[in-house]
Amino acid sequence: MRTRRTIAAALSVLALTAVAACGKDGSPNAAQDTGSKLPTYQVKSDVKLDGSPTWKKAKARGNLIIGAKSDQPFLGFEDVAAKTRSGFDIEIAKMVAADLGFGPDQVQFQTVVSANRETSIAGGQIDYYVGTYTINDARKQKVSFAGPYMVAGQDLLVRKSNTDITGPDAMAGKNVCSATGSTSLARIDTYHGKPVKYDTYAQCVDKLLTDEVDAVTTDDAILKGFAAKNQGQLKVVGKPFSKEPYGVGLAKGDKVLQDAINAALKAHEDNGDWKKAYDATLGLSGASAEIPPLDAS
Repeated sequence: MRTRRTIAAALSVLALTAVAACGKDGSPNAAQDTGSKLPTYQVKSDVKLDGSPTWKKAKARGNLIIGAKSDQPFLGFEDVAAKTRSGFDIEIAKMVAADLGFGPDQVQFQTVVSANRETSIAGGQIDYYVGTYTINDARKQKVSFAGPYMVAGQDLLVRKSNTDITGPDAMAGKNVCSATGSTSLARIDTYHGKPVKYDTYAQCVDKLLTDEVDAVTTDDAILKGFAAKNQGQLKVVGKPFSKEPYGVGLAKGDKVLQDAINAALKAHEDNGDWKKAYDATLGLSGASAEIPPLDAS
């Protein structure tokens, strides 16, 4: 198994909604802030995917429309003023696009919130979706997936000086914050932590920074973004206690496109692009990540 690694000063507010996240923003332009270098992706010129209705339609249109999140630091973040997108999910989306024969000027990102992902894919509003999209059986009934390209898991974010909270079993009696309505809250009870609820993860992170809670919990990929954004103050414990395989969502039954995206992911994992992209985004948190086996089912 190859080892590889999993975003900006705290400024304004960001709302990481949905099951997994809500938080504060910044301008998570990690690579520029730290000197880490994002890879560039050579655009293939000989791509033929005529058996894919999605690819054929995009080719005729002249551009790819990719669904993404816009409020997750170092994963899928949109700087509205600068009109740029950044983060590990964005890099995955771009490297796949290059292998499908679409250059950066032929990629159009469209923000799609979690609740609308399946309908946007099935309705053809987007060609594929990259945005902390967990592969599960219920979703497979509506869409197909390529990947996974990363496996996240529920974890804990604590102050960097904290040495007491070393994993989920250490939550007992601690004030652990998560977003109201998230699945993460139930697991706090399981480990006998004292749940603290706020509307957004950003509010939880604020309370952690001011010592009003002991930890914040949600998907580690999201926590790594906050850790990277608050370097020197916060850290991810690194003992995930659930599995969230993130995949690329696409139209159900478009096997030709699914195979092409899997091939693209494999190629960029093998040539080192995946690691470079991770290191320059989520990897700034200091936490490593592993490349998961692809699953074309």
